Amino acid sequence: MKWSEANSRQLAAARLPERVGLVPVGATEQHGPHLPTDTDTRIAVALCDAVERRREAQVIVLPPITVGCSLGHGTRFPGTLSLFPEELTRLVVRYAEWAAVSGLTRLLYVNGHMGNTNSIAAATDLLRFRRPDIQSGWVNWWNADPDIARIVCEDGEDIHANRAETSVMLHVSPDLVDVDAMRTADDIDRTAGLAFRYTAESLSTNGVTGRPSAATKELGAELFERIVAVAEARVESGLRERAPLSRPAASPTLSWI
Repeated sequence: MKWSEANSRQLAAARLPERVGLVPVGATEQHGPHLPTDTDTRIAVALCDAVERRREAQVIVLPPITVGCSLGHGTRFPGTLSLFPEELTRLVVRYAEWAAVSGLTRLLYVNGHMGNTNSIAAATDLLRFRRPDIQSGWVNWWNADPDIARIVCEDGEDIHANRAETSVMLHVSPDLVDVDAMRTADDIDRTAGLAFRYTAESLSTNGVTGRPSAATKELGAELFERIVAVAEARVESGLRERAPLSRPAASPTLSWI
C-alpha cells in the first residue's frame, strides 16, 4: 500500500496501527557526470517499493523526502539542493507525528544518502524520548549489513557515485545512467589520514569518489536484493517488537525547551 495513492477512506480501513510505515529518505544533489541528481531518492523509493510488494498487507510506503542534508557537496558542482541538518531532523519528526495522527505509529526510514544519517539519528532520538507511543528506526542501504558495507566500500571509504551506487542505479533506472560518462568518471578517495572535514570541491575533481567504471547491472541486482532482504527482515521484526521493559511515566514537573 502506498500512502500517496490511497484516499482517506482507504487509509481509515487499512489498519495502520498494525502496519510498518516505510519512509524513503533521499536527496537532490550532484552525482558526478553520469548519475541523475535524484539518485539517492530513486534508490530509497525503489527499495521501499520492493519491500511493499513482498509485504503488501503489512507495509505502507509514505511519500519520499526528496531533499536531504547535502551540505557536504558544496557549491561548485551544479545540481545540489539541501536542507540544513536541523531542518531535516524536524521534517523527519513531523512525518512521524503526522503519521501517528492517522494511526501509523511504527516507522522505518530507508535512507539513501550518507549526509542524512545524523539528522535521522537525531530525529529518532527525539521521538523515542518525547513520543514513546511512536516506534521509529532507520536503515542505510550502503551498510545495511556487514557484507553489503564491504562490497559498497571496496573502492573507498568516503564513496559517492561509485561502483556500488552506480551498479544499483544500473539495476533500478538504467536509462538514467550516462554509461559513456561513467566509463571515465573514476576519482580517488582523498580522505585517508585527514584530521578535518571538507566539502566535495576540495575532495573530488568531478563530484565522484570511487570507480563507477567498474559498475555492472549484475552487481546492482545482487546488492539491491540483499538490501531489500535486510529491510524486509526489519519490518518482520518490527511487526512483533515491543520495548524490552515498560517505560516509567515521565515526571509532570519536567519542562523542555
